[in-house]
Amino acid sequence: MGENTIIISLILFNIFFLAFIAGIIIFIREYRIKKKAHVKEIHTIDETHKRELLETQVEIQTQTMQYIGQEIHDNIGQKLTLASLYTQQLAFENKAPQVNKNIENIGDIINESLTELRQLSKSLTDNTIETLTISELIVRECKKINAIKQCDAHFSNNTKVNIKSYQIKSIVFRITQEFLQNSIKHAHCKNIFVSLENTDKTIQLVLKDDGKGFNMDTLHANGIGLKNMKKRTELIGGTFKLESENLKGTKLTIDIPHK
Repeated sequence: MGENTIIISLILFNIFFLAFIAGIIIFIREYRIKKKAHVKEIHTIDETHKRELLETQVEIQTQTMQYIGQEIHDNIGQKLTLASLYTQQLAFENKAPQVNKNIENIGDIINESLTELRQLSKSLTDNTIETLTISELIVRECKKINAIKQCDAHFSNNTKVNIKSYQIKSIVFRITQEFLQNSIKHAHCKNIFVSLENTDKTIQLVLKDDGKGFNMDTLHANGIGLKNMKKRTELIGGTFKLESENLKGTKLTIDIPHK
């Protein structure tokens, strides 16, 4: 009887011990799951915060540029116009040829400044990014590059891509501009190829030139242009893949998840 009691006690002890161990294992497993979920939640909140910050920055930047452009047009532009009229009146009233020549020169300078300010005002208040599609924006930019006649820019858009978000469209366009400018300035290329496509999960932007390329190991020394493009891509949840070799050109692939 005593032996049976001992055996039963040992069995119960082992059961409780195994249950205790199982409980610890379950607790650790649940803790890890919750910790992983918590880390993911923090990461999601951080990404959301970055996107909201980006949207705010873009909105403030756009409003500021429009305000400056309007001020240039309405305030400085009006004053220069008035100064130009004064110089014309002085030239008309003054009979000294040498003085008139100086007045005319001043008038020419004022008119040139006025023309440049109007162009600047127009560029600052321009809302083409909002009104045009991303394909139309890239086509316009490629035409500007081709007009320079340093290299040929080719745009491929086989599938209809419609980016509704102003922030995403603005960033895709600015990255395209940055790559085109970098290729012209540094790559000494003959051709730049731009493609924008819809895939199953992403909008894919591919930018490629046939220029001199560079060593990827020295990428950290190549200014802030590429770093800015990478940062902008990450802010909208995209992936950034840069490939380049000496004498083999440069290729940038950006995938942005569908919203």
